[in-house]
Amino acid sequence: MPSPVAIDPSHYAVVSAMITPAFFLTAASSLLISSNNRLARVVDRMRAEIEVLSATAQGPARVALESRIATHRRRSYLVLASVRMLYAAISAFVGTSIGIAVDAFFGYRLDLLPTGLAMVGVLLMFAASLCLGHEAKLGLRMLDLELKEQLDKDKVDLRND
Repeated sequence: MPSPVAIDPSHYAVVSAMITPAFFLTAASSLLISSNNRLARVVDRMRAEIEVLSATAQGPARVALESRIATHRRRSYLVLASVRMLYAAISAFVGTSIGIAVDAFFGYRLDLLPTGLAMVGVLLMFAASLCLGHEAKLGLRMLDLELKEQLDKDKVDLRND
């Protein structure tokens, strides 16, 4: 039995194309959740160090603590920058889906709109990933430094015993 309404198969292609940015949205959302968790951990760690700082007298221990707090601050700024870029990437990917629909509505005259928005989203995700990689490197460097300080302290304690 023939359909009473003619169905234009190009609509399905438009809907399929609009769904494609959802994969990037999923990736950006996962990175965003991870970044927010990292930011919370860095802030908690910085607050704990600031609390210790108030009870630390002037000297080498205080200087080392101030240095760790400054590194935590840099880390928090890097994660915050990545969070902002990921939100912008999500917006670009949503804009890509909307742009695909608008382009189809206007007879495919705006093909640069969805392509441009998709490129912006991907570049923002790339930049956010670089920031997160740099933050992770700083975090590992801090961990190595703390481990070295603790091992040096343990050696001194063993010598004094």
